[in-house]
Amino acid sequence: MKQVFTAATVEEAKQLAADVFSVSEEKISFNVLEEPKKGLFGKIKGEAKVEAEYSETKTDIAVKYIKSVLTAMQIENVTITSQENEDGAVLEINGDGFEELLGKKGELLDSLQYLASLVCNKIDRDYFRISTDCNGFREKRKAQLEELARKIANNVKKNGRSSALEPMNPYERRIVHAAVSEIEGVTSQSKGEEPYRKVIISSTSPRKFDDRGGFKKGGRGRRNGGRNNNRSRGFDITTSFEKDYKKPKPEDSMKGAGLYSKIEF
Repeated sequence: MKQVFTAATVEEAKQLAADVFSVSEEKISFNVLEEPKKGLFGKIKGEAKVEAEYSETKTDIAVKYIKSVLTAMQIENVTITSQENEDGAVLEINGDGFEELLGKKGELLDSLQYLASLVCNKIDRDYFRISTDCNGFREKRKAQLEELARKIANNVKKNGRSSALEPMNPYERRIVHAAVSEIEGVTSQSKGEEPYRKVIISSTSPRKFDDRGGFKKGGRGRRNGGRNNNRSRGFDITTSFEKDYKKPKPEDSMKGAGLYSKIEF
């Protein structure tokens, strides 16, 4: 993209180009064609003419798209700062009232991240990962999930019963898997189909139950007289949708997996 801009000064012409392209001046290549000249008695004659050339990157496309969405949502004073890494970019988004709309799990951030990724990855085959954040929300959410995973894992370790967390996206499931992998005596796997896919935390030494739903001889705890017999034998997925899942996922087997085991995004 190349365009000539005219203004009273070279600096004003460059700023005009940045405003039109919606990027900072550092991302634009400038060629000064004409500069104002001083005439008699120091009077400035003529105008500055600058040729500006700018090539949109995937990051720029993502930023422009998100700004257009937030403008349509009537969120004002939107600022998006980007930091590129080896496989994509992290976009820090701020705007009047934006943080209040994020949702408990950051649903708005997830939606913008997904849509912006679709838009900017139409350019070529090299996948460019877009991540969105707002005032450290992702780190706060990560800390909450890690604390939750440790709490449930310790309960499972004590009572020997599997426990399921609420459905989460792949990114959040990976955080849980990583936290559980650091605790001895428990393991985790993901089950179900998106968007209901969830992490199940299980003991590596599960308790055994007798035919009436109580612990076998030598185990601890009280018998329950056969009530909820199906549930007591192990984890029971409650919805018919989740009972019918058939496709195994890469992350379903956590044996021998490291901190960042294969979990789809």
